[in-house]
Amino acid sequence: MPYTTLRGGRIPIRMWTDPAEVEPVALDQLRNVANLPWVDGLAVMPDVHYGKGATVGSVIAMRDAVAPAAVGVDIGCGMTAVRSSLTVGDLPDDLGRLRSRIEKAVPVGRGAHKTPVDPAAIPGLEERGWHAFWKGFDELTPGVRGRLGRARAQLGTLGSGNHFLEVCADDAGAVWIVLHSGSRNIGKELAEEHIAAAMRLPHNQDLPDRDLAVFIKGTPKMEAYRRDLFWAQDYARRNRAVMMALTQNVVARYFAGRRVTWDDVISCHHNYVAEETYDGVELLVTRKGAIRAGAGDLGIIPGSMATGTYIVRGRGNDRSYNSASHGAGRKMSRNKAKRSFTVADLAAQTEGVECRKDGGVLDEIPGAYKDIESVIAAQADLVEVVAHLRQLICVKG
Repeated sequence: MPYTTLRGGRIPIRMWTDPAEVEPVALDQLRNVANLPWVDGLAVMPDVHYGKGATVGSVIAMRDAVAPAAVGVDIGCGMTAVRSSLTVGDLPDDLGRLRSRIEKAVPVGRGAHKTPVDPAAIPGLEERGWHAFWKGFDELTPGVRGRLGRARAQLGTLGSGNHFLEVCADDAGAVWIVLHSGSRNIGKELAEEHIAAAMRLPHNQDLPDRDLAVFIKGTPKMEAYRRDLFWAQDYARRNRAVMMALTQNVVARYFAGRRVTWDDVISCHHNYVAEETYDGVELLVTRKGAIRAGAGDLGIIPGSMATGTYIVRGRGNDRSYNSASHGAGRKMSRNKAKRSFTVADLAAQTEGVECRKDGGVLDEIPGAYKDIESVIAAQADLVEVVAHLRQLICVKG
């Protein structure tokens, strides 16, 4: 569908969804963003919904400014996926044992590795500049300097909430590993430090929403945030790379006796800032629940625990700032999901998927999310579908 233009603010809002179907509180958030003096453009994805700090499913292009709360506290959160040489026919009927082995290798929830993973000792990850990366920790904001040990222990861990690690199959029967995670506690602490600092700045005191407090280009506060932001984004990508390598090793050992090969890994952030140029103007583009979908870019758009995932290729649509949705998007809050559904509903909606089916993940029930097929159809001018995956195993914290 072509985008819809929502007017009435300082700049028009380009929306890849029907504004009438967006919650009023989310529309209020979007209008507040559109009225900021630093905003050059705002694109809204079909998975849009109300979010803390800024609307999830929004792409905010700013000139010489960035709002740390719009990026959020899970800096660099995103997706990674890889296709294996295995097929569905190679898998056992009971996937519980394989799920248990994955959960043992990759800590979930608030868990961490008892002994930090040495990624430089993992084949395929050893040449990724780990020494220089960890050395960069010493330059982060002083408020997190005592968190190095925790950051090392959490590297290669999943987290909780909507984060997941899955074994999936595409329509041709090929087996994939797909995972969703971010920068863990270190990203959260960095974000909270800078969000609080931005809110105290004089130029942010009269904003309609304090969560939209910004740092301005050329100031020490902005430079400090950019340094920490880009380090945390790198941590998030590396975190996913380590988890993927650990899971690949589990799969390889599980199928010992046969050679398992892997295609190139696909990885994309969906809570991050990028420096990009449009119409000759250098912009800081914040994707809050959106992936980059430049021409040829491969991306990952998941649905929910049992509704599948899409591998997509970007079409390079400048009107969306080369962006697409990051998932199906929630249609109800976590609290409402817990009130609306039962554990029996969860078991029914995840039938056929080896996963948790208890109250601890009830807020992640598929019924709490929008229809992924409709979300994909609404952005046909942003991405083309490369593969459709269905869940076989879903690990959640």
